[in-house]
Amino acid sequence: MAYSENWNLEGIYPGGVTGEAFQTKLATIQSQIEDLTHAVASYQPTQDNDFKELINLTSLVQTLESGLKTVNTYINGLISADYTNPTYRPYDNKVQALAAAYNQPLNAYKALLAEFDDATFAKILADPALTDVAFTLNEMRHSAQRLGDASTEALLDQLRLDGIKAWSSHYDVVASTLSMPFTDEHGATKTISAGQALNMLDGYPDNQARAGLMDGYEKMWGDAQTITADTLNHLAGARLTEQKAHHYDNYLEQPLELNRMSQETLDAMWQVVDANKDMFKAYFARKAELLGLDSIGWQDQVAPLTHVGDYQPHSLSYDDAANFIVQNFGKYSQKMADFAQSAFDNHWIEAEDRPGKQPGGWMDTLPDIHESRIFLTFTGSVNDAATIAHELGHAFHSSLLTDLPVWRDDYAMNVAETASTFAEMLIADANVQQAQSDAEKVVLLDAKMTNPVAMFMNIRARFLFENKFYQERENGYVPAERLNEIMDVAQAEAFDDILDKRHPHFWSSKLHFYIDDIPFYNFPYTFGYLFSSGIYAWAQSQKDFEASYISLLRDTANMSTEELAKKHLGVDLTEPDFWQAGADLIKQDIDEFISLSDQFVK
Repeated sequence: MAYSENWNLEGIYPGGVTGEAFQTKLATIQSQIEDLTHAVASYQPTQDNDFKELINLTSLVQTLESGLKTVNTYINGLISADYTNPTYRPYDNKVQALAAAYNQPLNAYKALLAEFDDATFAKILADPALTDVAFTLNEMRHSAQRLGDASTEALLDQLRLDGIKAWSSHYDVVASTLSMPFTDEHGATKTISAGQALNMLDGYPDNQARAGLMDGYEKMWGDAQTITADTLNHLAGARLTEQKAHHYDNYLEQPLELNRMSQETLDAMWQVVDANKDMFKAYFARKAELLGLDSIGWQDQVAPLTHVGDYQPHSLSYDDAANFIVQNFGKYSQKMADFAQSAFDNHWIEAEDRPGKQPGGWMDTLPDIHESRIFLTFTGSVNDAATIAHELGHAFHSSLLTDLPVWRDDYAMNVAETASTFAEMLIADANVQQAQSDAEKVVLLDAKMTNPVAMFMNIRARFLFENKFYQERENGYVPAERLNEIMDVAQAEAFDDILDKRHPHFWSSKLHFYIDDIPFYNFPYTFGYLFSSGIYAWAQSQKDFEASYISLLRDTANMSTEELAKKHLGVDLTEPDFWQAGADLIKQDIDEFISLSDQFVK
């Protein structure tokens, strides 16, 4: 094997969590928080005629954010890779406590920005030392208007540790303890973790065994519903209380603000998604035929096709996936290819399939050392190369910003999904294009459909569920039985009644509902997918795509989403035309899938 399936975390802080490097870093961050607290408290705007002191404060704030981000990524990596090990939880709590302590001088810094009159603030933004972060400074000045007094904000920060953050962490603990029996198509039974079960649901080839897996998975999370419902209710309750304290008019205002996008843009996107869901009926009807099923259940929506013509499924090796990614990235951008090669060579990716790992996958940055780490589980399925490419796209995005101030790497989640989904599209299309037969092409087109099915239907169901849940949570506790009802209705609507078996405990099983720092952790994925579709089409007509693409990515934390699209793509995101163009691309794939597969059904 040329590439390791295990990442290198030791090089970040030699000696681990008890080592001198990590302990010194925590002490340094604590000292910097104290320095910032003192500096902000003693700052006199009227005596800072050349803004040098403000520039120094701004630099210290970004240095602190870089350090906190780095230690947080490191701890999260340790926990994700060894999910059932309690060793790292106390250190995670320490990092979260430092982040809470940092919020107090940060809020004071934001408040002092609001003290400047408009004319003076305009001069501040024009200073050459601050022009690269002018957009962020404007955002901070605006957000200061939502803040309460210093003592109230300090209390809220401390309450978060045993409030919303604690409930999010509690969910991780619950998930790490769950397991279930699984019986394969040969009658062999073994016990698997919740994370392993989720990975298998997305790719297990045998219909009967997969259906049994779904039944067991639903039961496992159903058995935990009392605890998960309590967790979700308290997490959402804490969030609603914080939003009210910070003068948000409704529960969607904060996630929209965090994603730097308008309600009009969100509405336009969902309008197009809802208007085009009917096109998936023909796709799923044909998929059921090819799977040898009468209908499609939740467990079948992304199930691999294994018996199409004379096609023989094969397992993809990690080395082959890595080489395929590097090769096909290079067809669009040599910089993307070189970056991916470096990530594989330098062991930035944790991909081993083993028990005890956290479900799902992620990428996060280590800004102190200008590196990233990627977490996923490689199973050898046809979709795995695209999954790795997705996370590498995230990491490539961040790598383009290392010469800019730290705040320029603070792009919102919706545009964060742009580079990742674009990279995933490149690999999915490359898979289809290199097919050696019609049968193989049908299989690969089906694999490519995994993304649009998720973005148009699964993510849509999540949004419908959360929207209804938060409406009801504002009026009181929502019991597990009602959560099941809300989810079932949301899935029926989003999937246009295509599924004969739904997953009512999806609210219980899905990690994304329990993430504390980004509310409504769902619609940004659909945004990123469709935004990337537009970029992918745009890429075909660009003479110098690489330069244009990099220019767009470098602006992602420097303007609103609507401004970004207007400047670099010349489109209006509040109108349906842009979103419909992405839906039309999906329809083309569905039509080709059905046309090519006609020969393989009776």
